[in-house]
Amino acid sequence: MARSKRTEIELTAYDDLFETDESRAEANLSKIREIPIVEIDEFPDHPFKVLMNEDMEQLVESVSRSGVMTPATVRQKEDGRYELISGHRRKKACELAGLETLKCEVKELTHDEAIIVMVESNLQRSVILPSEKAFAYKMRLEAMKRQAGRPPKNNSSPLGTHLRSDAELAEKVGESRNQIQRYIRLTELVPEILQMVDERQIAFRPAVEISYLSEEQQYTLLEAMGYNDATPSLAQAIKMKKFMQEGKLTDEVIQSIMQEDKPNQKEKSAFKDERITKLIPKSIPRGQETDFVVKALEFYNRHLQRQRGQER
Repeated sequence: MARSKRTEIELTAYDDLFETDESRAEANLSKIREIPIVEIDEFPDHPFKVLMNEDMEQLVESVSRSGVMTPATVRQKEDGRYELISGHRRKKACELAGLETLKCEVKELTHDEAIIVMVESNLQRSVILPSEKAFAYKMRLEAMKRQAGRPPKNNSSPLGTHLRSDAELAEKVGESRNQIQRYIRLTELVPEILQMVDERQIAFRPAVEISYLSEEQQYTLLEAMGYNDATPSLAQAIKMKKFMQEGKLTDEVIQSIMQEDKPNQKEKSAFKDERITKLIPKSIPRGQETDFVVKALEFYNRHLQRQRGQER
């Protein structure tokens, strides 16, 4: 038995002589391959939007000219297809450029590990919408909590050294734990109000307070906002939340709160047509747009009169 064991060790050591740095590098490179786009599935509940904007147009042009320079990241699923972890904009650019394959790095990751990599890679974007952060933080925090219940790999971390998941996430992304929880609260907003947050029609902190209202109450508030052509201030949002907690937030109360005069509230713009508003300088104070437009028209009419006088 001793002889057999010694022989096995010698053979293994002999094989290792042929595993050079070059062969190890080739093994790693073999994980980068061109994968047919039709075999790549989107990441479930991917929180980051792929916008069709000028940046995408430039990316499509670059991909058409030079191909994908940085491989996307995928993992292979049990059914043999691939799940896209990072590179959603690159994949879309390839589709728009008419390419049939996407250069990918195939990684062996669990679903929770894939969530963490997906969120980390997308948080590097220069512009991130509040809704994207909200769902990304929620997905990653849930994945981290599930992982925290498992023993660490290779026993690398002794017991008792794990940070709370939200504290660990806060440290990684550079936000406070409270701010992360505020972002996650936004996932409780109905889609229409969440879109208003993304479009900066509703401020972040009032939106967090509104998120505690029920779905029905949020839709009532949405109607009240449209009727009054106003969005709630932080004080109004806190008041509605308080009434809700006391079981007193009726439709009438919501309407009454939204009709309140806000301290230092500026007069609303008289114009909603973008063709007009985009011509009014931002230096013109709110409420004085009508005076500006009237003076501009008077100036234009005097110009026309002078022009007619010169033509006679």
